[in-house]
Amino acid sequence: MKTEEALAQRQWYIVDAQGKILGRMASEIAKVLRGKNKPIFTPNVDTGDFVIVVNAKEVRLSGHKMDDKVYYRHSEYPGGIRTRTAARLLEEKPEDLIHLAVKGMLPKNRLGRKLAAKLKVYAGAEHPHEAQKPQPLSI
Repeated sequence: MKTEEALAQRQWYIVDAQGKILGRMASEIAKVLRGKNKPIFTPNVDTGDFVIVVNAKEVRLSGHKMDDKVYYRHSEYPGGIRTRTAARLLEEKPEDLIHLAVKGMLPKNRLGRKLAAKLKVYAGAEHPHEAQKPQPLSI
């Protein structure tokens, strides 16, 4: 008897983030990573596809979020909290901005970590996954 994971055919999709709103794009990417767009979707099985995001530095945020939205990290030492605004994160590491948005929409368990590994984000238009023949994903 084959498991559903073995039956799942993995596809590769490519998303151009240029001019797209971060949250709306991230929710669609999370659906594809999770496999909710397929008829064989099962909540406890990884049936999703791979997603490549290019032009991450061109993504937009609506409203005043570029300056008001703050991302926190902590070094685990007393007083070790670090903050960055979305504008600064977009300037320094645009890949992390999309990773954090999509990861927040996935399950918080080992399945979610496995799904997050199938997301590939690149700041520019170039990516090393041409051999997988990714199909464009309309968002």
